[in-house]
Amino acid sequence: MASRSSVLLLLLLFSFTSLVLKCHSTSPDDLKTYIVYTGNSMKDETSSLFLYQIMLQEVADSNAAPKSVLHHYKRSFSGFVVKLTEEEANRIAGLDGVVSVFPNGKKQLYTTKSWDFIGFPQHVQRSNTESDIIIGVIDTGIWPESESFNDKGFGPPPSKWKGTCQISNFTCNNKIIGAKYYKADGFKIKDLKSPRDTDGHGTHTASTAAGNPVSMASMLGLGQGTSRGGATSARIAVYKACWNDHCDDADILAAFDDAIADGVDILSVSLGGSNDQNYFGDASSIGAFHAMKNGIVTVFAAGNSGPSPASVDNLYPWSISVAASTLDRKFVTKVQLGDNRTYEGISINTFDLKGELHPLIFGGDAPNTKAGKDESESRLCHLYSLDPNLVKGKIVLCEDGSGLGPLKVLGKLGLSRFVKLR
Repeated sequence: MASRSSVLLLLLLFSFTSLVLKCHSTSPDDLKTYIVYTGNSMKDETSSLFLYQIMLQEVADSNAAPKSVLHHYKRSFSGFVVKLTEEEANRIAGLDGVVSVFPNGKKQLYTTKSWDFIGFPQHVQRSNTESDIIIGVIDTGIWPESESFNDKGFGPPPSKWKGTCQISNFTCNNKIIGAKYYKADGFKIKDLKSPRDTDGHGTHTASTAAGNPVSMASMLGLGQGTSRGGATSARIAVYKACWNDHCDDADILAAFDDAIADGVDILSVSLGGSNDQNYFGDASSIGAFHAMKNGIVTVFAAGNSGPSPASVDNLYPWSISVAASTLDRKFVTKVQLGDNRTYEGISINTFDLKGELHPLIFGGDAPNTKAGKDESESRLCHLYSLDPNLVKGKIVLCEDGSGLGPLKVLGKLGLSRFVKLR
């Protein structure tokens, strides 16, 4: 009898262990955030959510925990964001009604005289209807107190506007008429839950598009003039989809979804990081496609790479990608050597050496060997590649490369100047 009980107990334990192993066969590390795009928007939001749950039940492991939709797109197109295994993502991609399924990738964030240079001076004659134009900016948010966004002289927003100012601690006005933020994958401790800009990139791009004229603007005293946007009397709607220097595709798509339905006329999106030609596996491409279908032009940044082949981002047939070319001015700095020879080069220089001469050293001769760096890095002045004792108080000559570290960090080494050799 005791023997039979022992066998029964072992069988129960084995069954329980198998059940536990089966229930936990999918670990959190196996799950990734995916975007499931299902095409045009559905009229009935409740029905669409019900359909999504049926889809998830069909592809999910029967023993796995129920899937939660992190965000669903409903205003301008349809789809949802959810955590799946790669196998589940492949399964759901084969279901009827699913256009595409792709991972929630990350995109990166990409002057006072530019508008004059392209033939659009400050005092150009403007249409009275320009104040009815609404430019939606998908970026890092905005700093509403900036003079670039003062609403003096602006009347109420046009009647076509359907957007809102999402939270009470961010004040919209008749210039910034709407502001929202998105974070489908959850906030981190340092994230500011607000459309307010803590990076500066979104404030910069918004002011470039539609900022008011601000006189006496400069870059540390250089290039002094009037800073202004291209359409100074246009309104701005802000969609914060970028946090801590990156932008999740799920949030970019949510911003497009709202901006299209809110009634913007133009979308400014200075983000990139992908030149994938899979148009319906790319959040920016999908968003711009639906914007185009609603008569909204999307203007992307072409990126900060190049000039070289295949270095342009955001190549979608239904949008515009804009790249920097040339400018009719340059900032130069002169370096005078001890033998009185003078060399001139392009530089944003705010140092004043007051005529004092400093020793010159080549970065390749000052590798930070204690940090494991060698001449191949120090000659390019890569971050932490220079020996602080060897370069302190000297002008460092660097070969041209892509790794010149932040000057505020290098300045702590006591460096006087950097010169890049091309």
